Amino acid sequence: MTTPQYVTTALSRRLAAVTGVRGFRLIVQPSRGETYGLTIEETYGEAGSVLATAVVTLTPQQTGRVIDALFAAIRRSGHQPSVLTFTRKAPIRLTESDGVRLALLLMATQPIAKQARVRALVAGINAMSTEETYYWYSKCIGIDANRGRKALRTLLSDG
Repeated sequence: MTTPQYVTTALSRRLAAVTGVRGFRLIVQPSRGETYGLTIEETYGEAGSVLATAVVTLTPQQTGRVIDALFAAIRRSGHQPSVLTFTRKAPIRLTESDGVRLALLLMATQPIAKQARVRALVAGINAMSTEETYYWYSKCIGIDANRGRKALRTLLSDG
């Protein structure tokens, strides 16, 4: 059975929009005073036609708890830490591996209130290999995301 020409043309146009490398970007959301929240988005495609989906959004309080990890991801992606300011308008691009690690870290620590537990989660995720972070990222995104996140938090901290 052959596929009609108009279907293959439409499909090839949609696929052309997502050619390129998968990446991540941080979007600063200003709050009161000099505080800010963050959204991390997973992106597909290049500058002209980028598809993006929000992965996790942090409040200013949640952002403050993981600021060192944010600066580390920004540095590893080739930026100066000074690009992360409450007045920033443009998204901050992250490499795929740094974006996966940071998104995983943000998803794991988001609901946690105890600073000691946040530190244990950050240390555990930082100790993971790149392959482990990709594995856990795939478990923490999608249909059973809540189960994956809970399993990750249980694995990396006491409770």
